[in-house]
Amino acid sequence: MRRKTKVILFTSFLLLIFCGAVFSQTRSKRPVNIQSKVRMVISGKSRTYYPLPFEKPATINLKGPAKLKIVTRARFKPGEKNNLDYSIKYQVDGGKIEETGFTGVERSRYAVYRKGIYGIPGDKEEIIIEVGLGYHTINVFRGEKDINIAARFRYSKMKAKKRSWISLTPDHPNEPVDLVTREEMSHYYRFSEQKPLRFDIIGPTQVRVLTRPEIDYKMKGRIIYRVQVKDGKNLLNNYMLSTVKSEVTGYLKNGKLIPGKAREIVINVPSGRHRYEICPLDKDKHTLLAKLLFPKSDVKLEE
Repeated sequence: MRRKTKVILFTSFLLLIFCGAVFSQTRSKRPVNIQSKVRMVISGKSRTYYPLPFEKPATINLKGPAKLKIVTRARFKPGEKNNLDYSIKYQVDGGKIEETGFTGVERSRYAVYRKGIYGIPGDKEEIIIEVGLGYHTINVFRGEKDINIAARFRYSKMKAKKRSWISLTPDHPNEPVDLVTREEMSHYYRFSEQKPLRFDIIGPTQVRVLTRPEIDYKMKGRIIYRVQVKDGKNLLNNYMLSTVKSEVTGYLKNGKLIPGKAREIVINVPSGRHRYEICPLDKDKHTLLAKLLFPKSDVKLEE
């Protein structure tokens, strides 16, 4: 019996270690709009960084809940002073622009550029951003025009809080569309620039918005689309989302289009009654489909 107990305890211990490793694992993330790279060798290991623009930001798309680490290194040109002061600006989902400053940054003793003509990299400086459930657009850019900064983006997934969600019906005249995924049917609503998605809800609560572009069979590759969210007349966020044709989901009654894989954004609804509007921003795209969900525990707020 003792031996069996020891085996069970040891197995449980290994499971805990494995689960912890899954949730703490970090992965690299590449900006969707930056093609050029900055190669460095740090303590003997090759690393890829991306140059941070001054005006047009580097854009990271990230599915939450997750933690994003932005690792930055300033570039010391030959003959430049011994230390630098610089700042990094970032914006999450079109919200307020935040700025973090670093002072007295010195040349790194452990990092070099693959191409020595670049100069010498500075010591690394980090910013950590946590995002909640859904897809998020994070814009990052440097604060000073005359200081070159390269950045590396690393993220780790966080465990989501378990909740039960139920459907929320938008206002008319949004057309209902039935989709089928592995013999299970789900209800979406079609919306466009001319017929945006509008709904009323009482907070505090959250609304999950699952969106899918309607894709023509002839279209290939990744589809990038933008969505705007308003609370009344106030602009809340502009989201840039990326998806591909779904391989498992199709229309119940439509053979001319293919739905994209669902991409999710989350609206944090403050106290009181709110009227939200969701609208596409790309005139060259087809209509979009959306499914609205809110926590079952908040049904009492709507009564």
